[in-house]
Amino acid sequence: MLIAATVLWQACNSSHVERETNKETSTPADAPALPAFELKSERLSSTLKIPGELIAYQQVDLYAKVSSFIKTLHADVGSEVTAGQLLATLEAPELNSQLLGAASRLKSQEAKYLASKSTYERLLQTSQTPGTVSQNDLDLALAQQNADLAELEGAKAAHTEVSDMRNYLEIRAPFSGVITARNVSTGAYVGPSGRGSEAPIFTLQDHQHLRLVVSVPETYIRYMQKNDRVSFFVKSFPNQSFAAQVNRLAGALDPQLRAQRIEMDVTNTDKQLLPGMVAEVQIPLDGLANGFAVPTSAVLNTMQGVYIIKVENNQAIWVPITTGNRTMDKVEVFGNLQVGDHLIQQVNEEIRDSSMVTVALASP
Repeated sequence: MLIAATVLWQACNSSHVERETNKETSTPADAPALPAFELKSERLSSTLKIPGELIAYQQVDLYAKVSSFIKTLHADVGSEVTAGQLLATLEAPELNSQLLGAASRLKSQEAKYLASKSTYERLLQTSQTPGTVSQNDLDLALAQQNADLAELEGAKAAHTEVSDMRNYLEIRAPFSGVITARNVSTGAYVGPSGRGSEAPIFTLQDHQHLRLVVSVPETYIRYMQKNDRVSFFVKSFPNQSFAAQVNRLAGALDPQLRAQRIEMDVTNTDKQLLPGMVAEVQIPLDGLANGFAVPTSAVLNTMQGVYIIKVENNQAIWVPITTGNRTMDKVEVFGNLQVGDHLIQQVNEEIRDSSMVTVALASP
C-alpha cells in the first residue's frame, strides 16, 4: 500500500508540473501582441528657445578725475558723439597756481644745473694742466652736477604731473557712441567717485554694436560652438528676425544657474535695437551621430531612471538611456542600442524586465 501511494503521488506531481510548464510556454502566444518597431539610424533636430538680453558692446561712466566745477557741457542725453570729442569743460583755479609754481621751480633747477655743469667743465679743462686742480675738487664738481641734474629731472616730473592734471579738466569721449545719461548741470561740483560726485557726469554707450547674452543650460551646451549663427526676436519687432554670431563662451558653468554664459555680437548699424531689450533666442539643436530618434511613448520614466524596452527572443529587456533633443512626438536617446533592434512602442511599468512578450512590428 505504501508503494502504491508513493507511485500515485509522483504521477500527480508530474502531471501538475507538466500543466504549469505548458501554461508558462503558452503565455506569449496567448497574450495580445504589443506594437513594436525596428530601430533605424535617424538624427533628431529641433530648436531651443531661451531668453537673452541685449547689452551695449561698450559702455562707460565718465567721472571727473580732479575735484572741480562744471564750466561748460557740450553734450546731452541722446547726443551722438565720436571718439575724442569734447563733452565737458571743468574749472579748478588752484591748478593754475600749482602749474605756475611748478614752472618756476623747473626754471630754477635748470639754472642751477647749467651753473654746476659749467663749473665742472671749466675745472675739467683746467685739470689738463698738471697740478692746477686737485682730483678731489674735480670729483666734488662732478657730484654737484649730477645732484643738480637729478633735481632738474624731479622738477620736470612735477611740472608734467600738474600739466596732466590740468588736461583732466576736459572730459572727452573714449569711443564713438550715444550719451544715454547726464547727471550734472553747469556749475555743479564734481570729482572722483565718492568725492563730491556719486553719479557719473555722463554715461556713454556704443549702439552700433551690441552683445546678445544668453545662459545656455548644461544639457544643451554641446550644441553651441564658436562662430555658430543663431536668430532671435524682440517684442518691438515681433515679425522681424535678427541674426547673431557666437563669439565668446564662458567655458564654465554658473554655480547657481548651472548654465554657461554665451555672448554673441550683433551688428546694429541702423540702431533699431537698443541695449536692455529682452530677446527670444532660437538655438538650432542638430542631432548627434550616436543618438537615435524614437517615439516619445517608447521612453519609460521610472524612479530608478529612464529606459526603453528592447525585445530579444520574445523577452523584454530594459535598456537604460539618456535623452537629448525633443519634438512634439519624438525624443533623441543614447544608450546600448543598435540599428535593427526591436523596441516596444507603447511602454509601461507592467512590462517587467526579462518577462516573456510577443510583439507586432510596425513603423515608428
